[in-house]
Amino acid sequence: MPVLTISAASPVGVLPDGTPYYAPIGEVIVDGSLVTCHLCGRALRSVTAHLRAHGWTKLAYCEAFGLERGQSLEGPETRKLRAVALASRLVFEPAMRQGSAAGRARARTGALARDAARAATGRGMPEQRRRKAAAALAAVPPPLVARANRDRAARHLAGVAAAVAREQGYADLGAFVLARIEEGASLAVISREAGLNKDWLSRHLGRVNPVAAEAARRRRPQRLDARWLAALHRLGFSDVPSYLHERHIVQHRTVNAIAAEAGLTHYTIRAALRRHGVARVAHAAKRHAAGQRAAQVAGRLGFDTMAGYVADRRAGGWTWAAMAAECAQPSSWLRRQARARVPHQPRETMPNDLRAATWPARDPPPVAGVPLRAQPRL
Repeated sequence: MPVLTISAASPVGVLPDGTPYYAPIGEVIVDGSLVTCHLCGRALRSVTAHLRAHGWTKLAYCEAFGLERGQSLEGPETRKLRAVALASRLVFEPAMRQGSAAGRARARTGALARDAARAATGRGMPEQRRRKAAAALAAVPPPLVARANRDRAARHLAGVAAAVAREQGYADLGAFVLARIEEGASLAVISREAGLNKDWLSRHLGRVNPVAAEAARRRRPQRLDARWLAALHRLGFSDVPSYLHERHIVQHRTVNAIAAEAGLTHYTIRAALRRHGVARVAHAAKRHAAGQRAAQVAGRLGFDTMAGYVADRRAGGWTWAAMAAECAQPSSWLRRQARARVPHQPRETMPNDLRAATWPARDPPPVAGVPLRAQPRL
């Protein structure tokens, strides 16, 4: 290989094989009629002719420095001289005319473009082309880019939907989905059957086929209630909402009790309560039993509620011990009944009789005319 005198300029980088280069990757430095050689940094009229001195071909040079294969490595004046020479050869050389005519014919039929695309298959995009594409994209307004991306995504989804329908033997994806939904399949199951991600139909069916998506949405509660059918028939109910209302609201059964009766998990019961709009009551059986106990005690004493009983007795000067002896209930239970009357009202804003009814056991009743913070404490 010929030995050349390297330019005094410092290299701008080093190739993976250790070869230094003196011009940026993906760029051709043109200064007037001269072009800078990446390998030695010299400014030349024609780098293409100069590459023989380095023992390189133009193809290897372009691949090494990220240039397009059709990139010219000559200055503008040299290119003009070559264009004039080529025009003369086309006039005086029959072989040149025949070759040019054959090339133009292949270009008109598209054969030349197909050959170029086939040759570029699997080849990485050079840095020069990547920069040109980025610059061209930056010049396009963002709304147009977004619209183009949406259109491309829509075309891709439509292509996937058509392929799935064709493979399953249906006219379109909606017909396939509706047929499988009628058979009780979920969108996740249908997606897997079609060879797609299990969430593909859940995410994209609304865009591909809104009619099928709406039908799937309407069928979802029925499909989820299908597992209840055996228990409903056994217990004598026609649908899930009526069963849940009867057991949870009327009979005050807990979620775990309903789950045990229906043979389902408590997670399934909670989901069904939410799905059918039945308000869930925590500790339903205990709360109902406590309410029944309070109503029975109040009725035996001649009052509608225990809160009314406590307020009446406290207004009459009764102590908590005296009331507990009268109703045969603990004083702590009586205090809870009094607090249940106004659960969200601050004690400072209560009337004196109710404030006395809800006063903690360790404190004496409030003294009239004395601020609450100044009340004596035991």
